[in-house]
Amino acid sequence: MTFKSEELLACVIARLIGGAKHVAVGAASPIPATGCLLLKAQGAPLRVSFLHKRKGNPFTEGSRELFDLAGQGRIDVFFLGGAQIDGAANINLVRAEGRRFLGSFGSAFMYPVVPRTILFREEHSRRTLVPKVEFVSAAGNPQALLTGKALFGWQKDRRRFRLESVHPGHTAEEVRDETGFDFDSEAVKITEMPSKQDLSNLRSVVAKAIAADYPDFAKRVWGLN
Repeated sequence: MTFKSEELLACVIARLIGGAKHVAVGAASPIPATGCLLLKAQGAPLRVSFLHKRKGNPFTEGSRELFDLAGQGRIDVFFLGGAQIDGAANINLVRAEGRRFLGSFGSAFMYPVVPRTILFREEHSRRTLVPKVEFVSAAGNPQALLTGKALFGWQKDRRRFRLESVHPGHTAEEVRDETGFDFDSEAVKITEMPSKQDLSNLRSVVAKAIAADYPDFAKRVWGLN
């Protein structure tokens, strides 16, 4: 059974979300959005708010009211990434290697307030996973860190990542070599692959839904126009 890396990551995200009731997805996040829609396709009573579009956000004032809900504890899961992520789970959305980015926006608020924040960065390299970020945009205690090569859990008591699984085609040694920060690793498993039903859902109802907001992504992954 063959699958794309994006499909695998979406399946991992769906499992991480689990029994959440309300998930918020930021802009430029096609893979997290795909994971959320996959979970909905599986029958989960999940509410998803897409911050990048008004019709995907049921609140009249868009992101402002979403932040109010987060402060009230009514957002269960949120996704954050960064130009850099370090071993203390800090993220950098401002500057790195002499380059400026769009900025932190609401990440410094959402990270510590939302009960389960999933850090996501498809690129897994020493350029992105660094010993210490150049600028701390936001800090907190994430549920997990998911990359294109591996899944890490977060140990809140130790403030340290633990390698949970490596994706098919990669090894724990490769992950260690390509990660700029130290982490724990015991009994590392291979990430669970997508099931036939997962792939069927992804390539039909989910792909069509994603294409409405991320047409380039849907064309690249599933060949949809």
